[in-house]
Amino acid sequence: MAERPAFLVQQGKIVSRTYSFQWFPGFAVSQKQKSVASLHDAIRASEEGAAPLEVSTKGRCELGVKLSAFNLRLDGHTLENVFQSAKVFENGGPYLDLLEVPPREAKRDERLRQSGVLQGFRYRGEDFPLVPRTVFYDYIYIQAVKETLPAEELAGIRNFTHFTDIEFNPARSLNTQARTASLIRLILEDCGQLPDFSRDEFIAYHRKHVE
Repeated sequence: MAERPAFLVQQGKIVSRTYSFQWFPGFAVSQKQKSVASLHDAIRASEEGAAPLEVSTKGRCELGVKLSAFNLRLDGHTLENVFQSAKVFENGGPYLDLLEVPPREAKRDERLRQSGVLQGFRYRGEDFPLVPRTVFYDYIYIQAVKETLPAEELAGIRNFTHFTDIEFNPARSLNTQARTASLIRLILEDCGQLPDFSRDEFIAYHRKHVE
């Protein structure tokens, strides 16, 4: 058995619930999809009317695959490159040259570990804080979604209630596309579309709605 969180909207806030399910070991996509199916069965068994969506390339739903960070582009770059290149440390950064290397290289660049304590993020000339903890990742993810998916297609996210990312382990990672997808659902409920949030507007909205 394994445990993974699902993210959902509850009383105007993004919350997570952890579910136990059967894990199917192995690196093959088919094994990951079996684990996703098992997790989603556990969610449906726990909550009547639940409609889970796997937000990753391991899912079977086309919308969930399109919402994977691996398939989203922002300013012509992958989301991973934008995220890593925006980091500002006490002794360096942002390292904008990381926009131009493969995503794996960007994530493993030695400067990200040798420049001291992370201070925040800088994107398009604006500084983003470390708190709320996932605010910068959520901001650029939503910008990438707006750039990549047409509004009519994105509206389909409201057909789902729970959002999962089978590769996300909260014991090892902080950011997940599943949490941001649930936030997008809430924004669509509130606004009918994804507004052009300013940095300060988005930070304020995030503080109010994301636990």
